[in-house]
Amino acid sequence: MAIVRSLCGECAVGCGIRAVIDEDRSLHLEGDAAHPANGGLLCAKAKRLRDACALDGRLLHPIVEGRRQSWERTIAQLARRLAAVVARHGPGSVALHVGGGLPTEDYYVANKLMKGFLGSAHIHAPWRGAIDRVQRAAFGEDVMPTSFEDIGRAGLILLTGDAVATDHPVLFDRVQAMRAESGAQLVMIAPEGAAAGLEVDLHLPVAQEAIAPLLNGLLLHVHDAGLVQAEGRAAPLVPANFWEALRPGHDIWSAARSCGLSPQGVRDFYDLWASQDRALTLFSGEDAAVAAATINLHVATGRIALPGAGPFALGRAANGMGAREVGCLADTLAAHRDFTPDSIADARRFWGARTMAETPGLEGAALLQAIRDGAVRALISIGDDMGAMDWLAQARSGVALSIRASAYADAAAQGWTAVLPAPVGIEQDGTMTALDRLVSRQRRLFDLPGEARSGWWMLTRIAQAMGWGDAFHYERPADIYREHVRLTAYGNSGKRVLNLKRHAPISNPAYAELTPWRWGEVPFDDGRFPTPDGRARLLPLQAAPEAAID
Repeated sequence: MAIVRSLCGECAVGCGIRAVIDEDRSLHLEGDAAHPANGGLLCAKAKRLRDACALDGRLLHPIVEGRRQSWERTIAQLARRLAAVVARHGPGSVALHVGGGLPTEDYYVANKLMKGFLGSAHIHAPWRGAIDRVQRAAFGEDVMPTSFEDIGRAGLILLTGDAVATDHPVLFDRVQAMRAESGAQLVMIAPEGAAAGLEVDLHLPVAQEAIAPLLNGLLLHVHDAGLVQAEGRAAPLVPANFWEALRPGHDIWSAARSCGLSPQGVRDFYDLWASQDRALTLFSGEDAAVAAATINLHVATGRIALPGAGPFALGRAANGMGAREVGCLADTLAAHRDFTPDSIADARRFWGARTMAETPGLEGAALLQAIRDGAVRALISIGDDMGAMDWLAQARSGVALSIRASAYADAAAQGWTAVLPAPVGIEQDGTMTALDRLVSRQRRLFDLPGEARSGWWMLTRIAQAMGWGDAFHYERPADIYREHVRLTAYGNSGKRVLNLKRHAPISNPAYAELTPWRWGEVPFDDGRFPTPDGRARLLPLQAAPEAAID
């Protein structure tokens, strides 16, 4: 019997767990009272960890063209075929799909191999939502400006949509508990019935599509009340004619009509929010319009980077933040770098890249179309992702070479060229980053069964077989973590908030014992943002922008 402290890994809250493990792969779980994300709380999602203990239905050996093969032969064969695809069809002929629950170390190796050596930025991450693009455009960098501790410091907590209570129950429990201690008011804007059984001070029954217009109306209200910062260093950069464009359809009466509320109810909510400097808004990072409206509201009023005040984005993926940190997305490069000439040169030099991707890649429907058109000839998929099965089936059927890392044997019957045995969450080893930039260790609870291997191991061995062993020399997750940390600091000199240099010399034992820590300290608390002029930007009213504003 052993006791291991690890992570639940079933959602983006990043709850710590204390696992008691028996030799027969049985598991007793409890919340880790010392972990800052959950303080000992656990929700029903943790049951999935116990369900994953069974080996029934697991893929335990590599399968190529329907037949079991050794790892040695499989790696050599896949390396040859990938090299042939790139040689014949060019760097942009390979695409990658990534699930949202992998350790950061897996994302780092996958991103480096794709962008620095295969020369492709085609990465499909269906869980990413809109928040990274919105935060890059508003702040100059994809940085979550709030933390779990702000919940206990807020005077007013605004929940938009029902995602907090349904998708992040531990977070909602913390909201309720901290609110009871602090006396904060709790307001919920969500569809009819979403607040049933919940303790809220005010529920505005609003359809999801009407939440952004209601918040934009609030922004107009605080502007007219003189609460918007128009001068000084903290004043945001405002697009031309922004306030004029905001006015039509966003006065109190128009907002009430579009949301199905009474004008007095809307005014009361607007006045309540405007009266509270310590206002915290929890919102879904999936909805681009809501994300932009929320961030505009906090940036315009200066309710950001203050204790208990700011926008708090919620995401679906367990380690979406870690993937964003290393740039494992189609439109970012690495370590919060965009595809600028300087960033491309930095990454090429740091990685010793052979074939560097120099433009953003494709994802989603656009990537599927490129596959149908024959521009993309090979697909690699890592991380089981039930929400992407239809996309994967379409993509796999359109390429000549398809490689999937999966924990489950049924993947072998779905027509993939090669299916590689991967771990489930309780067998993963690495780091994960929670919603609020809190980095924690996910420690392996059980040995890998059969011939299962971690994603970083598979991709590292393929890269070595392709002749890039000098750049892919990893033997353990700590090696990758150290390199990721150094890359965040490389050529940084204060340009970006993401800078993990304090961990650059971390030893293997220190990595093994790593305790939760949050990067970025209190970002933007000096009133400066990582934009060329140091000012945040208000975002145009139409949905989320596609890239950061230079």
